[in-house]
Amino acid sequence: MDWPQAWALRGGRADWPQLAALGYAVGVYGAAVAGLLSGNAIVQCAATLALAHSLVVAAYLIHECAHNAVFVSQTANRRLGALLSWGVGAGYGRYDDIRRKHLRHHSERADVIAYDYRALLRRHPALLRTVQAAEWAYIPAVDLLMHALVIVLPFTSPTRRDRRARVLFQLALRGSLFAAMAWITPTAPLFYALGYLLFLHVLRFMDVHQHTYAVLTTLDDGTPAHAAGDRAYEHRNTYSNPLSPAHPALDWLTLNFGYHNAHHIHPSTPWHRLPALHRAQSPITADHVLPFTALLRSYHHHRVARVLHGDAPDHAIGAAQDFIGVLGVSFLTAH
Repeated sequence: MDWPQAWALRGGRADWPQLAALGYAVGVYGAAVAGLLSGNAIVQCAATLALAHSLVVAAYLIHECAHNAVFVSQTANRRLGALLSWGVGAGYGRYDDIRRKHLRHHSERADVIAYDYRALLRRHPALLRTVQAAEWAYIPAVDLLMHALVIVLPFTSPTRRDRRARVLFQLALRGSLFAAMAWITPTAPLFYALGYLLFLHVLRFMDVHQHTYAVLTTLDDGTPAHAAGDRAYEHRNTYSNPLSPAHPALDWLTLNFGYHNAHHIHPSTPWHRLPALHRAQSPITADHVLPFTALLRSYHHHRVARVLHGDAPDHAIGAAQDFIGVLGVSFLTAH
């Protein structure tokens, strides 16, 4: 396969929204960084919101790449996914690890991870109280902990020793860039950090209520695939949370990630075709659509309880606002 063909869009010209989303993510990210460096507080506040959304779009494009839904060749998807993972702060882990983890989520119908942070928190009560206090204050401490573990585990886990050089390189490179940012505009890194926290909130809001799967710590130990159940089991334990089915354009803000049952029915379907697939499957998916406003209430009310919570498979969901959800299973953390 020659270079032009390999980098052709998988769906041809009909997949132009993929390029539009990529151009948006890159362009808005660049403009946001420039705004943060301006030193003007009003511009910096607007740039913080723009930065957060550019990272959201980039993260969901990584998800598209993981399913080879952007380009014809797997190599092209892999290269774009790896580049975007660096941009969203997930470059300390390898893109191949991110993809392997996510595809096992689909094939095993479980949240397959290498490290369950809950066991760590239970062993260290002071750390648990700190994380719970931060979550009460709307700081996504669990997500920050999971990203920190991507950096730490290569130095504590024998199965991840080969990632050490990558982690050290990324730390040096990103540290230098943030130091340069601070040298130009001392407040810029603070606004960047705020934008990153907003980005983490959006991603976790979208995925904490999408499954009642078992959490399996079998990602690194060579355990054979876990046969959790059939397609009916997958549907029973998968939920959709579109932002606004009545106003489809709003769901472009998250690249239609809320149409999650449709995504699990056909994972390689590009994001811009998921609403149509969702409608076509409405007899199957209609009873698993959770309303946005109810999930907002749940996200608020259960933010501390969710730290140690994990839904049991086939856990019956009554009112959406009572659905606690699960943390620590983001597709961006490679463990």
